[in-house]
Amino acid sequence: MRRLVIDTNVYIDWLNKGRHEDVLFQRDAVKYLSAVVLMELRAGAVLRADRRRVRRLETAFERAGRILAPSKALFAEAGDTLRRLQIEAGYKIGGSHSIANDVLIALSARSIGATVVTQNERDYRAIERIRSFRLTVVR
Repeated sequence: MRRLVIDTNVYIDWLNKGRHEDVLFQRDAVKYLSAVVLMELRAGAVLRADRRRVRRLETAFERAGRILAPSKALFAEAGDTLRRLQIEAGYKIGGSHSIANDVLIALSARSIGATVVTQNERDYRAIERIRSFRLTVVR
């Protein structure tokens, strides 16, 4: 069965607009919640109702044993990848946590053979040119 790691932007569209249910609830794939995505969702959950929804999501993945946290080795590889993104793709890393988070999500997914599902084609394609991983872009 396919493994998927859903990016933050897909969850946000689902939580706010009900979009991407076909991706989030497909039965032919096992979904994992990246700890980095969880961090981003918690950071953006300003309203109490949003925090409850994020907690419910977290609880469901935790019960299934499917929260994916980066290892020390993965953080080291992420540092190397970020350096190359600066040199080879012109990314300005200082002060930008978003691309660092995306690298961690991509490398974590790759570590378990999962596909990243995202709307952020630009950044993930740049990462993919440096470190191969499976990627699906949704609109």
